Amino acid sequence: MKIAILGAGNLGLSIGRGLITNNSLTQLYLTRRSVESIASWTEYANTYVTADNKKAVQESDVIILAVQPRQLVGLLEEIKDLLHDNHVLISTVTGFSLAKMEETLGTDVFVIRSMPNTAISVGKSMTCLCANKKGAERMPIAEAIFNGLGTSIVIEEQHMRAATVICASGIAFWMRLIRATTQGGVQLGFDANEAMKMSMYTAMGAASLLIETGAHPEEEIDKVTTPRGCTIEGLNEMEHQGLSSSLIQGIVSSFKKINEIAQD
Repeated sequence: MKIAILGAGNLGLSIGRGLITNNSLTQLYLTRRSVESIASWTEYANTYVTADNKKAVQESDVIILAVQPRQLVGLLEEIKDLLHDNHVLISTVTGFSLAKMEETLGTDVFVIRSMPNTAISVGKSMTCLCANKKGAERMPIAEAIFNGLGTSIVIEEQHMRAATVICASGIAFWMRLIRATTQGGVQLGFDANEAMKMSMYTAMGAASLLIETGAHPEEEIDKVTTPRGCTIEGLNEMEHQGLSSSLIQGIVSSFKKINEIAQD
């Protein structure tokens, strides 16, 4: 697979790093206005850096758009006349709908939207995908790319804002829960580093149990709660203090905000 990443910033480079690590390509082009900061990437086999977006497109089949939102329309205008039936465009640009991109490209281009999160830098992203009518034909290509960088799910475009809250903002929500668990551990007498390690790996273990067994969270909760035990005592106190309610309210509040921003 010949891939070009137009806009080799933090996200673009994280995707590139994952593709190289997983040996998911035969050739990689990275573009950036100032290539000096990414010159070292040419040390990887069949990897090229350039400020020339057109050259990168001409030499590639899959085009990953990773520029800032304000730059996207100009970039699409720059490359649209070079696109042909072998090209698949995958946009990581937040807030740009398929319809907006089609206003510049037309409807006869394979276009896919992706919404990865920051865990892509460690190959653990939960990436949501949707496509225009043409792009749906090439969705397996996008799934293969992002499944190599974590896990992907195909959703309807109307749910992309909600997915941003659950998956992208969700990283911050889970970080806050891990931090709170760490603080609790410190209060119980552990060193901060010890408490952090216990919190992180316990969170990872809980998620892995659900992923690998397909169990419902309540099934796993039942396994570690006993009558009059310390676990149910702690869970009930957390619920009395509004744990589940505050999480749900926070998610809904974030969703309201993202819709406000989108309307500006």
